[in-house]
Amino acid sequence: MNYALIFAGGVGRRMNSRAKPKQFLEIHGKPVLIHTLEHFEMHPAIDAICLVIVADWLDYTRRLTERFGITKLRWIVPGGASAMDSQRIGLETIREAQGGSPDDIVLIHDGVRPIISAQLISDCIESVKRYGSAITIAPATETILRTEMDGKLRSIPREECLLARAPQAFFLNDILNAHRRAQEEKRDGFIDSVTLMLHYGHKLHTVEGPAENLKVTTPADFFICRALLDARDNSQLYGL
Repeated sequence: MNYALIFAGGVGRRMNSRAKPKQFLEIHGKPVLIHTLEHFEMHPAIDAICLVIVADWLDYTRRLTERFGITKLRWIVPGGASAMDSQRIGLETIREAQGGSPDDIVLIHDGVRPIISAQLISDCIESVKRYGSAITIAPATETILRTEMDGKLRSIPREECLLARAPQAFFLNDILNAHRRAQEEKRDGFIDSVTLMLHYGHKLHTVEGPAENLKVTTPADFFICRALLDARDNSQLYGL
């Protein structure tokens, strides 16, 4: 079985939206979250979706997903104190309900990362089958600087740098066991699944995704995302 774990447990403080969390802001008449869910809903290889959401918005989310026909959504659960807590809660939910076959694959994705493709989802699934993991990446396109211990700046050749994005996919048992181990060891400093799995010695395989695969975090991100979707709809940049 192939599962999509979508986490949207944040409240979007950097978005400065007082009315709704960022995942519910609308572009083209649909919330950002629905744009994201539809990619997994329509992909033939995805069997079920688990959505981790802000606790106060559970009922609203249920009504919203019913309205837009997200039929593969099997679980909607409240998020935890952090993004990694939310991931673990979602993974535990899937495992408890399904039993956890060694062949089960989970694609972990941000609810506010709505511009991906069916090809990327397929590539991630195939990468896990072949290599045990799939980390969506994009090449760095700007100068990368690092602050040394003495306070001086050093440039890092950007051709040596990759940006980790999502989906990040694994065998369900592998990623859940890493989360459980981190919880037992009281380690809560991991940023995402990449840092978690690298810490516990997993070798990770990368899959290159579309350059426009941005995470909607700030107002600028929102407007860029809307412009990209406008361009797709108008066939000005895509499909030519």
